[in-house]
Amino acid sequence: MAKKSALGRGLGALIDNADEVTRGNNKPLAGMNEIEVSKIVANPWQPRSRFDEEKLDELAASIREIGVIQPLTVRKNGNKYQLIAGERRFRASKLVGLEKVPVYVRTADDETMLEMALVENIQREDLDPIEIAISYQRLLDECDLTQESMSERVGKKRSTVTNYLRLLKLPGEIQLGLRDKVIGMGHARAIIGIADSKVQIKIYEEIVANDYSVRKVEEVVRDLNSDKSADKKPAKKKSVLPEEYQHLSNQISSVFDTKVQFSRGDNGNGKIVIPFSSDDDLERIIDILDKANTK
Repeated sequence: MAKKSALGRGLGALIDNADEVTRGNNKPLAGMNEIEVSKIVANPWQPRSRFDEEKLDELAASIREIGVIQPLTVRKNGNKYQLIAGERRFRASKLVGLEKVPVYVRTADDETMLEMALVENIQREDLDPIEIAISYQRLLDECDLTQESMSERVGKKRSTVTNYLRLLKLPGEIQLGLRDKVIGMGHARAIIGIADSKVQIKIYEEIVANDYSVRKVEEVVRDLNSDKSADKKPAKKKSVLPEEYQHLSNQISSVFDTKVQFSRGDNGNGKIVIPFSSDDDLERIIDILDKANTK
């Protein structure tokens, strides 16, 4: 059985033999070269803007023991070699003091090189959400890709790509909080549900001050949007539900863990509305309904 590539589909589609690795003796396989570290220069289009020093030291320790397992990818640039992928491995190799590293040498123009670097970085688990979002935006803007073609390149659903791109619409303060892990992706996605940037920042500050859960933020956003919608509508005479229907409304709200809108007319007709604040919240409600149907 063929060995599955450790990289995402995107880089594999751009670079032939992307799943080959060096052996334990640190000698390159066929199709690879070893070149001097001093001849390699950094990628000017490197998407990653911050490197975790502790993780870099851990990678350096690993390289010191067993060598560079996954070769770097470079292109020839005059008498030097320009990195396409493998910035962390390159930096860690320099920390260890390696003289040579295994590389794949590829032919690539500037646009292809940028695309390779962006796709390779998106596959990394340690990239923060804003770095991923910026990489997606650069693929759209600088590599002239559509969201559909980009989602195919990186092996992600189009809805996932869209959710990341929406993060770039948040105020800088919130983006920084997301990068520094002050809040999570779920918090940020809930905040996006508010259109006013000043209100977004206020909610962000409340999250930090009160350690709000994602569910709590979704509730806050839902209530704010409900109040705003109510302000736009002409005031109507509020009908009071009979006690037994009020009790039923409370029971349904408890089951779905959200304030269910329950109304009943004098002639017995009415409606039940279950609001949700995000795709994740909707999936949670659907799960509850699915479980109820299987009983």
